[in-house]
Amino acid sequence: MKAMIAAQRMYFATGVTKEVEFRRQSLKRLKAAMGRYEERINAALWEDLHKSAYESYLTEISIVRQELDDQLSHVKRWARPRRVATPIQLFGSKSRLVCEPLGVVLIMAPWNYPFQLLLTPLVGALAAGNCVVLKPSPSTPCVAAVVAELVASVFDPSYVTVVTGGREVNTALLAERFDSIFFTGSPELGRVVMRAAAEHLTPVTLELGGKSPCVVTREADLALAARRIAWGKCLNAGQTCVAPDYLLVDWSVKEELLGKISEQIFRFYGEHPVDSPDYPRIVNVEAFDRIRKLMGAGEVVAGGAMDRTKRYIAPTIIDGVHSYDPIMREEIFGPLLPVIGFHSEEEVVEYINAREKPLALYYFGTERGGRRMIACTSSGGVCVNDTVMHLANARLPFGGVGNSGMGRYHGYDSFLTFSNRRSVLYAATRWEIPLRYPPYRHFSWLKRML
Repeated sequence: MKAMIAAQRMYFATGVTKEVEFRRQSLKRLKAAMGRYEERINAALWEDLHKSAYESYLTEISIVRQELDDQLSHVKRWARPRRVATPIQLFGSKSRLVCEPLGVVLIMAPWNYPFQLLLTPLVGALAAGNCVVLKPSPSTPCVAAVVAELVASVFDPSYVTVVTGGREVNTALLAERFDSIFFTGSPELGRVVMRAAAEHLTPVTLELGGKSPCVVTREADLALAARRIAWGKCLNAGQTCVAPDYLLVDWSVKEELLGKISEQIFRFYGEHPVDSPDYPRIVNVEAFDRIRKLMGAGEVVAGGAMDRTKRYIAPTIIDGVHSYDPIMREEIFGPLLPVIGFHSEEEVVEYINAREKPLALYYFGTERGGRRMIACTSSGGVCVNDTVMHLANARLPFGGVGNSGMGRYHGYDSFLTFSNRRSVLYAATRWEIPLRYPPYRHFSWLKRML
């Protein structure tokens, strides 16, 4: 591992990755390789998570393609030194911002979107001119194997390489010094990564998670809300960091909304979702057992079926839960939707603000009400009258706040995340401002200038 990182440092020292055209060619080769490997990527995602080819393209491949296209379109402009204004006390000087690559970066991805969450940050790191070590999750071994082969077919390992393995490999990687670490996973593991990075004062980007609330008011279009909540919750069988984690709904429309969500689930996956080719599976039996234990509280009003041998848990609505129940104290990361009723939006604001800041917040109601909710709460991102879809706009940076993460990426923010914005002053040489030098005899003049 030390030799691998040393080789990447030597490659970076050649300066070739700083050339913008080299970066663009690297991105083009990656895009072409994705086209060649698309069927194998789909097959691997089906094997690991039972994802259909449609969902795989929608939530994994297409997002990476969009990021590639965005970086290819803009990297020349983003990498160009940018002029900034120079104050009067530096008259005659020129000020520039220069984006330079950080060096050798480590990208660690989770298992829930094992292709997209590994390759999307890779695109930003390459556009910024870095060398990259990729660490896929061992919980999705088929995807990890395909990605390793894809990367090896495109890049010299001294430029980009994939390291596979379990916890011991993660520990060994984190013991090394990188110029940046990009980690996607749980808040608990994010703390582990941050502690390890602190040993080398390595900057980190942490894309974590948490309990993202979904608020439905009496003014909401209930049919629309039900369709979009059911979709956002059932996507990848609920194993999505920005999935609606729990539902806060006005008591006056609660029963009607729950009935409509149940109808939408039936329309999506039929009476028995286990037979649907579009409904994914829980990643492994350990995750299955953890989710099953969360079903002990409240009353199941829809769904509830499960099969451990198939790693299958049906989309399930659970009413009558309390804030002290286990299902309301940890991120569910599965197809369970607990429900809590409310009488006023003040209750909602108080409930949300009493907990860790979520990665996403969803609000169904009037746009004016959405603006009020945004003003009174804090979260990584927000959708008003939708779920999850804020990720679809590369010009909206994605990331958390507080317990749900730090740092942003997608589009220009990906480029900035993997760059050092270097401040450069080209000082004037034809004249001096003598007031800055001692002895300081003209302090009153100096105060006027500054």
